[in-house]
Amino acid sequence: MKTKLMAILATTTLLAGTVHAEVIFAHGENPGNPRYVAAEKWAELYSACTSDTVNLAPSATMGNDVEMLTSATAGVIQVTANSQGAMSQIVPEIGLLGLPFLFADLPAAWEVLDGEVGDLLDARAQDSGLKILGFWDNGIRNVTHLSKHVSEPADLAGMKIRTPPDQMTLDIFEALGASPAPLAWSELPTALQSGVFDGQENPLTNIYSAKLHEITPFVTMTGHKYESTPVVAGLAWWSGLDEATQNCALEATAEAGKLQRQLSFDGDATLKPKMEAEGAKFASSNREAYIAATASVYDKYAQSYPELVAALKEAAGQ
Repeated sequence: MKTKLMAILATTTLLAGTVHAEVIFAHGENPGNPRYVAAEKWAELYSACTSDTVNLAPSATMGNDVEMLTSATAGVIQVTANSQGAMSQIVPEIGLLGLPFLFADLPAAWEVLDGEVGDLLDARAQDSGLKILGFWDNGIRNVTHLSKHVSEPADLAGMKIRTPPDQMTLDIFEALGASPAPLAWSELPTALQSGVFDGQENPLTNIYSAKLHEITPFVTMTGHKYESTPVVAGLAWWSGLDEATQNCALEATAEAGKLQRQLSFDGDATLKPKMEAEGAKFASSNREAYIAATASVYDKYAQSYPELVAALKEAAGQ
């Protein structure tokens, strides 16, 4: 009788664990950022669909983006809304989405990501133990500086600029004559305040939510590259889900992604006057001069990925 009771209890515990599983969703953003808002929406949708509990871990509480990807692979966390730069260390092809001036606007980038290119990147990620659930947005990026605008490429000469851990971004700013260096997002405000860097580059939504315009008030609308926010699951966790639960995760990612993308899109249109009211000074850039100065970046990556670079340019309408 005791053996039978223990077996029943064990089965009940297993079933309870399956029905009421806990999912850790980690990311690096703070309240007010579109990624933070969308992660909350994801948790709401996924929990309603599965009855599972989602524990959100924002603000890099589970480490930086690279560390979160490692944790997802190891099963420490289940899902992370991550960064293109960190993912490109695992799937180099994802870095090509950041080729300089590739996309005319955000909808053009989303159309490419939601098609065959996104499927290709997911397949490569699965080879490395990760599953891409979808692509949220991380905007078209602009440069902020402590003391001046950078309207011409020559204005960047020698500039100490923080970049994400992304080789493409480093290559772009090296081509422009700057002195770029990667740094974790969570460490950026302190590094700017201490003068380690002259400035940084990010979309307006990130600049505003992190109050970087209060530290580096000179904002130049360079629009030099696009970045996505891949929403990534550990493949071991993903593979252990039944089809219905997998669909819940995909649907939650897509639905929360609509919100996140819209917030990012709206931010480019609405944040400029808010930032100006808080002391930011905006300037445009010589786009054609920037395009000419970064042409060598295309040459470099076309040597390693000739077909994919050509396909991306065609898909982006170049």
